[in-house]
Amino acid sequence: MSLGDQIARNLPYLRRYARALTGSQATGDAFVRATLEAALADSELKQSLEGGRVPLYRAFNKVWSSAYMDVPETVGSDEHEGAAQDRLKSVTPLNRQALLLTTLEDFSPEQAAEIMDISAEDIERLAQEAVSEIDRESATSVLIIEDEPLISMQLEDLVTSLGHDVCGTAATRTQAQEVVAEKTPGLVLADIQLADGSSGLDAVDDILAISSVPVIFITAYPERLLTGDRPEPTYLVTKPFQEQTVRAAISQALFFGSSRPLG
Repeated sequence: MSLGDQIARNLPYLRRYARALTGSQATGDAFVRATLEAALADSELKQSLEGGRVPLYRAFNKVWSSAYMDVPETVGSDEHEGAAQDRLKSVTPLNRQALLLTTLEDFSPEQAAEIMDISAEDIERLAQEAVSEIDRESATSVLIIEDEPLISMQLEDLVTSLGHDVCGTAATRTQAQEVVAEKTPGLVLADIQLADGSSGLDAVDDILAISSVPVIFITAYPERLLTGDRPEPTYLVTKPFQEQTVRAAISQALFFGSSRPLG
């Protein structure tokens, strides 16, 4: 497989990580582009990317770490992104990196340590500190849009264990509409492909037309959202998922107060 093909295969997931790290699709994509430009300008760096995901994320981390504090505060195009950037300042950047790498991106502590150029023990400590920081968020009501009963129950148990209420569960777009008609959720966990052939994307659009709430997509088909053709969700968890990954995504989404998928 050519280097270009290797990078292309991993690029959607690097962009997902960059969005979650910065709180903005535009800012995250800018850092990803800067990473690729740096590789084109440095033959040694470019050659290192043949090692797969770890060296690609390591290259990104060096670019982000060196320029993070220099990101203009006005980079967001609306009040939503501006609020996310403001909240980001209160969480230690190293903690967020360690948490996202080991949960959202599913790297081992050793791999994350290589990416961040610190020890595996430090990765585990930073990740735990991040969880403690962002778990201070207030409880909210959660709507679960999922057509697999066992997964829906698993998510319900996870949500309640975090101190949140479940305002309803839905297996179809219509059922989601019925739940929202009774109570507007403070957070939505949504699958893409639903029981009756309806779309979780459409169900989320219905909700966002009424009220801006954070949305986390949990799907076996992440490629349907990681196309670059439309604003992509910041919070996207791939099935089969680890509970720790969903927990991190919930904390992140509530921390940013995301009102919609970031554009």
